[in-house]
Amino acid sequence: MKLFAPDYYKYFSCIADKCGHSCCVGWEIDIDADTLEYYRSVKGTLGKRMKESISEDGDSPHFVLSENERCPFLDENNLCDIILTLGEDRLCQICSDHPRYRNFFGSRVETGLGLCCEAAAGLILSYRQKTRLVMLDDDGIDTQPDGVEQAFFAAREKLFEAAQNREKTIEGRINDILSICGMKMPLKSDSEWADIFLTLERLDSEWTRRLYILKDSPVSVISWDKNRWDIEFEQLLIYFLYRHMADSLYDGRFKERAAFAVLSVRVIYALFILSNTYTISELAEIVRMYSSEIEYCEENMETLLKVLGEQQTTL
Repeated sequence: MKLFAPDYYKYFSCIADKCGHSCCVGWEIDIDADTLEYYRSVKGTLGKRMKESISEDGDSPHFVLSENERCPFLDENNLCDIILTLGEDRLCQICSDHPRYRNFFGSRVETGLGLCCEAAAGLILSYRQKTRLVMLDDDGIDTQPDGVEQAFFAAREKLFEAAQNREKTIEGRINDILSICGMKMPLKSDSEWADIFLTLERLDSEWTRRLYILKDSPVSVISWDKNRWDIEFEQLLIYFLYRHMADSLYDGRFKERAAFAVLSVRVIYALFILSNTYTISELAEIVRMYSSEIEYCEENMETLLKVLGEQQTTL
């Protein structure tokens, strides 16, 4: 099986204690079976801590978070005691993988970096070249895509080409993406979209605050500045298309998932303009919040896809 990733993937590295939003805080951390077996064998003080800090109640074994929702092995310097004591190769699967995600096809696997990680967000937004998919690994078995996958890859490539057409503004590229899919976005103002997002499950009060600013904005803020921030929002378009279009092979929502990519970029752009802080770090923070609140919640994703599907008007 071949493994593919965006070409910027190889440049990613965790910034550990320098991270302002540690993935070891506020997230339930499940432990896979193989790692759990190893953790049960650890002796000494660390082994005792592991036995006291792992719960096997519920659907999956997991670390018991502190009152501040910190992983019990995250020290006062925001470094991992497991890595410091046992080595990085002794992390459970979810910790080793994060912020990576994978999409599985019959002929290949595609992986990428999730925007919920501030280091990944910063890397993706600052990448200046057109994103290309490169092969990271090949087990030598020549597995060819079937007709359905071939059609999907060809259709997705058209969306990628439209998103990366630097002869056009982002608004023009978005219109081309919608045209290729044969659809229009629901006719909603920024305030109306904010209302919908406010009905979703929310984790961070700062995210809620920003949505209310969008809701209360007197006029639509979607007015794309030609050539300003085009590359950053191009990378976002490619990211959302790459990450989410694959699932259309399973649920048939090709148009809705393309619309989700467009909606995500438009909402992020509106929040960015309203922030009045036009820096790459501010944009990275907005996309980090968006990703954490939306992409990592199945219920929120389902609600938005349903809204886009119900209100979509076929051309």
